[in-house]
Amino acid sequence: MRTFAVVKRIIRQFFRDKRTLALMLIAPIFVLTLMDLVFTSGEKQFAIGVYDAPTPFVESLEDFDILVTSYDDDQAKDHILDDNLDAFVAFELLEPTITLEGTNPNDSKAILNMIQKAVSSLTKQPNMKVETNIEYVYGSEDMSFFDYIGPVLIGFFIFFFVFLIAGVSFLRERTSGTLERLLATPIRRHELVFGYVIGFGVFTAIQAALISGYAISVLDMMLEGSFWYVLLITLLLAMTALTLGTLLSAFANNELQMIQFIPLVIVPQVFFSGLFPLDAMADWLASFSVIMPLTYGANALREIMIRGNGFEAFQQDVYILLAFSFVFIILNIIVLKRYRRL
Repeated sequence: MRTFAVVKRIIRQFFRDKRTLALMLIAPIFVLTLMDLVFTSGEKQFAIGVYDAPTPFVESLEDFDILVTSYDDDQAKDHILDDNLDAFVAFELLEPTITLEGTNPNDSKAILNMIQKAVSSLTKQPNMKVETNIEYVYGSEDMSFFDYIGPVLIGFFIFFFVFLIAGVSFLRERTSGTLERLLATPIRRHELVFGYVIGFGVFTAIQAALISGYAISVLDMMLEGSFWYVLLITLLLAMTALTLGTLLSAFANNELQMIQFIPLVIVPQVFFSGLFPLDAMADWLASFSVIMPLTYGANALREIMIRGNGFEAFQQDVYILLAFSFVFIILNIIVLKRYRRL
């Protein structure tokens, strides 16, 4: 009988906490639906530029459902960067020079395989090998898939742990009564918010530097650009996660409810951060990436770590991350009106 009493108490507790009950039922369905949309809503189509290419070669590429564009010159790198091509093939007799964009090693291998099959179709002898010159705009033949997803993983782990720790810590400040005691003093809301942001920001900066340094120095993750730029982006991501975590903690009554935000806030960002190719999704689905802070952080880290570009290549991502942090800070100040009007 006492066992049934415990069961009855737990059931009543779940029905009283409607948010937890709803999350148990809705969150798995939401995540599974999102995964289905991400993996089945579209299909990636490669784009390749060609110069002086034989017609059978072009037709063979088109049979692979590749978008082929002919050019009047063989400036491979310029065309790849300007027109967002995956590769460029320039022919000189039957000796093509293949230039790969190279950011994603899996894509590079697939494209190279299709190009080489198309080149082989030009010869009358099936087993005859045609000499090809292979060049890369970014990366190299030795680049691994871990190098490709590494920048996204760095951004994700920093964002996730800062969000969770900041949210839970700020929640404890409120549930322990510390926040109420602070609000009983003459301190203003914006002073309190900036104090928390700067205080937590010191430790998030240390965490961002430690994770980035470990990934690059110990795990030997690819780094073509400046490490200082990596620190800048990871710090901005940490600041965005910090301000978002403190904001959402105002709507949680305990640590469990704070953790409940993970499937709704963190999981979607994984799918739209570039860990899965956005150009393989339907346009309407990929458009959700514009409201995901991790999208901009991951894009900037790839520009630095894989492509080795300077500030001008990712400055827009920096401004957007700053805008996210600013908006979340303003919302934090507004939310504090629930506890005291100043």
